[in-house]
Amino acid sequence: MPTPLRIVFMGTPDFAVPTLETLLTLPEAQVVAVITGPDRPAGRGRQLQASAVKQAALAHGLPVLQPTNLKYPTFQAELKRYAADLQVVVAFRMLPEAVWSMPRLGSVNIHASLLPQYRGAAPINWALMHGDEETGVSSFFLRHEIDTGDLILQDKVVIDPSDDFGTLYDKLKVAGAALAGRTVAAIAAGRAPSTPQPHTPDLRPAPKLTKETGRLDFTRPAAELVNQVRGLAPVPAAYTTLPDNRGLKVYRATAISGPSAPAGTWTTDGRHYLGVATSSGWLSLLEVQLEGKKRLGVEEFLRGTRLEFGA
Repeated sequence: MPTPLRIVFMGTPDFAVPTLETLLTLPEAQVVAVITGPDRPAGRGRQLQASAVKQAALAHGLPVLQPTNLKYPTFQAELKRYAADLQVVVAFRMLPEAVWSMPRLGSVNIHASLLPQYRGAAPINWALMHGDEETGVSSFFLRHEIDTGDLILQDKVVIDPSDDFGTLYDKLKVAGAALAGRTVAAIAAGRAPSTPQPHTPDLRPAPKLTKETGRLDFTRPAAELVNQVRGLAPVPAAYTTLPDNRGLKVYRATAISGPSAPAGTWTTDGRHYLGVATSSGWLSLLEVQLEGKKRLGVEEFLRGTRLEFGA
């Protein structure tokens, strides 16, 4: 049996945990250290909380490094002492060249899209917001420009009409872990592909989400707004403002036909239905959260909420 590859794993959120767990089972791999983000305040008490990756790493007795700056010479010197053959990166941050080029076999990233589509920080959200019916995961070798390195392997994942960000996130973190396992095994065997990403003219980027990304614009068609809601649920959530200026988050919605009305016109039967006219069709709100209140299905919401407009 060949000597296992010495691997440093880099990741922070729970999306990265299944990949770490998979690497720990591979005979071709020996995880020698884990790099993750610093502990962050969380919860009502704002107590410092370790990242999901740190918690998993400590449960397996792995050394954990939490640099605040990846360019610090002290961190890079410590990292070098682990003598990694390969670094595997999932949902981390941009690495300086001195870090990603340190291992003899380089660094591999697992990205939640079928590259070159959806390069950037939020590929899962944007695939849903564009109404795609398919996405996937890609492994590639890191280089200077973000998400542009040579492809190793890809797996496709179907997007169901009922999927939102939360459910697709869960699918892709499992798919990404399986892909990482196959990728590391191929590299260890010396048979990993390294294919330049194709130059596709109609690339869709996946930039970081902003507050404005979540605002529902009713001059757009209802079907597009449904996809926007799906792509942002359950977090950070699409939002709008009721006619009385109270903020409202929207977690589920569907497009329906109805009588013509100016975009932005609200209507309700007071019991089962709450809708807004759009440029094409009506957006029927199914699950919402009034500012300062709980997330509710529309029927429960209507039972407990006085609205300043009629049917």
